[in-house]
Amino acid sequence: MEELTLDTLIAKIKDKDDKVRTAAWQGAGKVGPDALKPLATVAKDGELEVSRAANRAMWQIVRYTGRPGAQSEKKAAVEALLELVQNDQSPVQLRRDILWMLSEIIDDAEIDPAGAARFFEDPDLREDVRAGLQRVGGPNAIAALKVGLESAADDFKPSIACGLRALGVDVPNVPCLKLKPTKKTGVKPVGR
Repeated sequence: MEELTLDTLIAKIKDKDDKVRTAAWQGAGKVGPDALKPLATVAKDGELEVSRAANRAMWQIVRYTGRPGAQSEKKAAVEALLELVQNDQSPVQLRRDILWMLSEIIDDAEIDPAGAARFFEDPDLREDVRAGLQRVGGPNAIAALKVGLESAADDFKPSIACGLRALGVDVPNVPCLKLKPTKKTGVKPVGR
């Protein structure tokens, strides 16, 4: 099989033949992080199967750049993904996927707590951001969750508190929703 370049990858991802698209996204990792932005454009604007192939190619690149010894590639991928996730014109599901891609490769030191916390204002992305930060779990991720806890809508604060508690942070003034009953029941305790 020929070695993929950025141009051939994009052309093959857009191909009408599903076998050509599949081979392209499966081999996308070695094309590198420069392909992330063009693939995001295809994922945003392409027809369903082409969009899926572009998204899968992005995942392949992210996982490939996350391999040991690929620090410069990983750094370039993180920078590209951070730029892409801030594009409000992209479909919500693509932005969610990008957040999860970031959570796989971003180092805690690369997280800007205030910048990450601003995503808690977006009701479509806030849970994905919380889960991604919890997944990273370092001091900057915890700081971002704390900043988010202060500024988030009241209905979302318990979710952020749950994430902080999972990381070993005490959150005394926000109730845990896991302990709150969700349905009324007529069941009586045994022996009464």
